[in-house]
Amino acid sequence: MDKLFGKWDLSEVETMDMGIRRYVDLSPRIVLHTGGKHSSQQFNKSDVPIVERLINRIMQKAVNTGKKQRAYRIVVSAFDAINEKTGKNPAQALVDAIANAGPREEVVRLKYGGIAVPKAVDTSPQRRVDIALRFIAEGARRSAYKSKRSMVTSLADEIMAAASYDVRSYSINQKQSLERVAKSAR
Repeated sequence: MDKLFGKWDLSEVETMDMGIRRYVDLSPRIVLHTGGKHSSQQFNKSDVPIVERLINRIMQKAVNTGKKQRAYRIVVSAFDAINEKTGKNPAQALVDAIANAGPREEVVRLKYGGIAVPKAVDTSPQRRVDIALRFIAEGARRSAYKSKRSMVTSLADEIMAAASYDVRSYSINQKQSLERVAKSAR
């Protein structure tokens, strides 16, 4: 049986949030360079393993731009740190963090005549996963930027905080901010 990074069994990981279950792929295969294999259709990114999508998100900005091997090592080390601190499967912590950090409601701007009116709408499950991954990666990046903390510890702390729904977490804070704006636009 394949294990994630040869260490963690993904068969015991459960997605409690029924809405995002179809969009969180928990297969242990991590392909570092797919060559755009999953970009041929609109929702094919759902077939990319969730850990690989996190690696791709870490790779997108700042000093990690385009450096997939570095992003891979950051995620593996962060998962090791999560396992050391909590003693639990870090893939389960990631899935819980995504379920907690994905906003359920957001705002769109509708134009009536020449007036733009904000309107609250439900967020699709695919977008919830995308936004949650963005918030987690951005929170880790902001925490590590111009500080003594490494990206590894920042990512591990962000995932653990989001998994436990800690409001001091950047991703949970951003989610609540989006939902607060949407609530006022109802």
